[in-house]
Amino acid sequence: MQKAQILLDPDFVVGPVRRQTFGAFVEHLGRCVYGGIYDPTHPDVTAEGFRKDVLKLVRELGISTVRYPGGNFVSGYKWEDGIGPREKRPRRLDLAWHSTEPNWVGLGEFIAWCRKAEVEPMLAVNLGTRGVSEALELLEYCNHRGDTTLSDLRAANGSPEPFNVRMWCLGNEMDGPWQTGHKTAREYGRLAAETARAMRQIDPELKLVACGSSHLEMPTFGDWEREVLAEAYEQVDYISAHAYYSEKDGDYASFLASAVNLDQFIEAVSATVDAVKVAKGVTKEINISFDEWNVWYVDRAPSQPPTGDDWPIAPALLEDHYSVIDAVVVGNLLISLLRHTDRVHSASLAQLVNVIAPIMTENGGRCWKQTIFHPFAQASNLAKGKVLATKISAPEYHAEAYGSVPTVDAVATFDEDTRELVVFAVSRDLAEETELSVRLGGKKLCIKSVETYANADFTWKASADDDVSVVPSVNRTAAVTDGVVSIVLPPVSWNMIRCAVIY
Repeated sequence: MQKAQILLDPDFVVGPVRRQTFGAFVEHLGRCVYGGIYDPTHPDVTAEGFRKDVLKLVRELGISTVRYPGGNFVSGYKWEDGIGPREKRPRRLDLAWHSTEPNWVGLGEFIAWCRKAEVEPMLAVNLGTRGVSEALELLEYCNHRGDTTLSDLRAANGSPEPFNVRMWCLGNEMDGPWQTGHKTAREYGRLAAETARAMRQIDPELKLVACGSSHLEMPTFGDWEREVLAEAYEQVDYISAHAYYSEKDGDYASFLASAVNLDQFIEAVSATVDAVKVAKGVTKEINISFDEWNVWYVDRAPSQPPTGDDWPIAPALLEDHYSVIDAVVVGNLLISLLRHTDRVHSASLAQLVNVIAPIMTENGGRCWKQTIFHPFAQASNLAKGKVLATKISAPEYHAEAYGSVPTVDAVATFDEDTRELVVFAVSRDLAEETELSVRLGGKKLCIKSVETYANADFTWKASADDDVSVVPSVNRTAAVTDGVVSIVLPPVSWNMIRCAVIY
């Protein structure tokens, strides 16, 4: 059996585990909102029409923040359409997804849902068709305590207390020609800086995210970040990054190595940001908000929006049904985000319900967990304390897209208060088992629990009829010898190793 080894030391720390790494994304797209988080036709809903089964799964998933309302949708959105009496709200054409937006759910409803889901809101402002003035009005409506027209309007609409939204995205994917109101880097950088400066006049403690490149392969990647931050560096706290991955033409080996690309993306953005920092001669550090990431089969039929005269409300769009191998890749992407916790300070799995999502629903009916739910939930609920530098020794295999790639990838977190070490590891090997050993710098380990997510058929997918046949289960190969933990990793697997550290 091939062997791999992980070496750790509690003194070698990358940075803290950041709760904001475990965020998600809700956009007015397809059935994410209507039929997803909101469905008044369902037999078990809150007074506001929110599905209770979805709320339960969101809490189980361990989501920390939710980015809203987009996404491409935000670049044509008027936030004022979603406030006040529902029966008086306008219907609008949504150009981003060729749909009709009825505005049944708006700002107040979303904030109410966040409170019930026990998550923090992360709002995006429209810098596509709108600008500084509208962003300021939205901020005043949300966060100002009272005695102004907009804050009093919020109170009249049923929310006397401020929403106190702390994190704001300054537009979405403004480098993309598909974006309504697409701009050049210099145009967007100026607008982002002006918007940020004005918003800070209301509240200087806001956390603000400037748009970075939509993906690593954008022809303007690098130059976009440099030019935007040349204008806005002093005014913002984060630059955004987005990345989606999919299996192509049966090349499972490259698909399993997707985190190699994500590592390169994060490191390239960090280097570009730091080059601007040096050029400006400032000490302030800009970090990354990776506020869209997932597996997404963008070229498949479910991802194609309506066309022509068809402008439906909440059509089924981007409803990928995920397999076990998709879940292993999602887990590996999360490993990459965690190991870059020194620079990735926030992240949002895109999206949360129905649309390329870990949670699926039937309109008025059942709710179930997709395969990708499981690695995210385990990491979100168990990763605490600090992320340790992880040295991995493993066999390599050839991936057409990335060359030689280790068969095992992993990250570890250590909570000093509880003396608990948790290792999250994936096997990228398509056929062979791997014996993995874990050592912690002179300390002895004692196993608390070890679970594996895998299936002999890695193309297996969950459904409304069966989302329980393949779930994380106890790995009975786990053993301890002289304080060193060993475990056999099945091919194409996600693994969680939870240990007590003995001093």
